[in-house]
Amino acid sequence: MFPKISIITPTLNQARFIEETIKSVLSQNYSDLEYIVIDGGSTDGTQDILEKYNGLLSWVSEHDNGQVDAINKGLRMATGDVVAYLNSDDIYTPNTLLTIGTFFQTRPEAQILTGKCINVDFNGNETRSVITKYKNFWLRVGNDNILKIMNYVSQPATFWRRSLLDSIGLFDPEYRFAMDYDYWLHIAQFHKIHFLDRYLAKFRIYPTSITSSDSKKQFEEEYKIAAKYSNSYYKALHMIHAKLSYFVYANIINKKS
Repeated sequence: MFPKISIITPTLNQARFIEETIKSVLSQNYSDLEYIVIDGGSTDGTQDILEKYNGLLSWVSEHDNGQVDAINKGLRMATGDVVAYLNSDDIYTPNTLLTIGTFFQTRPEAQILTGKCINVDFNGNETRSVITKYKNFWLRVGNDNILKIMNYVSQPATFWRRSLLDSIGLFDPEYRFAMDYDYWLHIAQFHKIHFLDRYLAKFRIYPTSITSSDSKKQFEEEYKIAAKYSNSYYKALHMIHAKLSYFVYANIINKKS
């Protein structure tokens, strides 16, 4: 019997993307799916879109304290055996949930699983393929120590057992740009992060997205997080990698985008 999967989508004024996100979840046709959308009180027509899917998903629309608050709210509501969150501008690839359900059904010892993720632009076309290949390399050879140096885990392609909430807890609201990195490092202290060599999701990158709009702050926040879990050796390596990565983003990748 496949595990029940709960997907949470936090959103705020993403009417231009959210219906594609919703369709990518519902079109999975997974036998035991719980889909929860947490809207922070959108004023751009998002609620009209959500109403179209009444009965196929659960949603609330009310003021919240940002993305992390919305994710945590959804995780508290979730009743599935396996949980994940998918932002309202990202999408799942076909058959992702069946793949995830099969993995957790056959690997009862596994607590968290991540896969590969494609970077796409505003229009859904693949972009930054070099970054995708770089992360895929580290996904294949990565371990907990490498994770302290760089965040090679793609959030949209990561799923974990809801029972981890009892021991790991929710996402830390202290972080705005790298709360997922903090969560992966926290989990990695106790559990192996399993890797599935398959593209599970598409991550959208565009000028006004949180990831693209302030990459420097993201790198700074990731370093602060890495410092919590690392000794001076790994902190130094993380800083070197972060500075090189920011240089590449700022002077090469963003100028081409």
